[in-house]
Amino acid sequence: MYCIEIKIPKEIRQYKESIFFGLSTRQFFCSVLAVVIAAGVYLLLGGVIGKETASWLCIVLAAPAAMAGFFSYNGMSFEQFLWAVVKTEYLCAGGRKYISDSAYYRCFNRKGRGDFD
Repeated sequence: MYCIEIKIPKEIRQYKESIFFGLSTRQFFCSVLAVVIAAGVYLLLGGVIGKETASWLCIVLAAPAAMAGFFSYNGMSFEQFLWAVVKTEYLCAGGRKYISDSAYYRCFNRKGRGDFD
C-alpha cells in the first residue's frame, strides 16, 4: 500500500487574515485603542501638565495597548502570556519538595538487608 505525503509550507500554516492596512483584527483594534488613549491623554492633560509632559505620558500609556496587538510568545497572545506569568510567579509559586520513589531503593534498604544506611 502506498502512502502519499503532502508537505505544507510553514508560512501557510501560520497564515493570519488581514483586514485593514495589512493588520489583523486584533492588531487593528489594539492600534485604534492606543490612538484613542494617546489622544485622550493629550487633550485632557495637555493644558494641565504641559504639552511636552503630556506627550511623554501619551507614549507611556498607549504603548502597552499597542504592544498587546502585536505581541506573540510561543503562540500565546499578550493576555495568555500575562496569565501564564501570574500563575507561575504568584499563584503557583513557592517551594516544591521533590520526593523520589524508587522501588529498587525500597527493596534493598530494608532493615537487615543491604548497607545503604
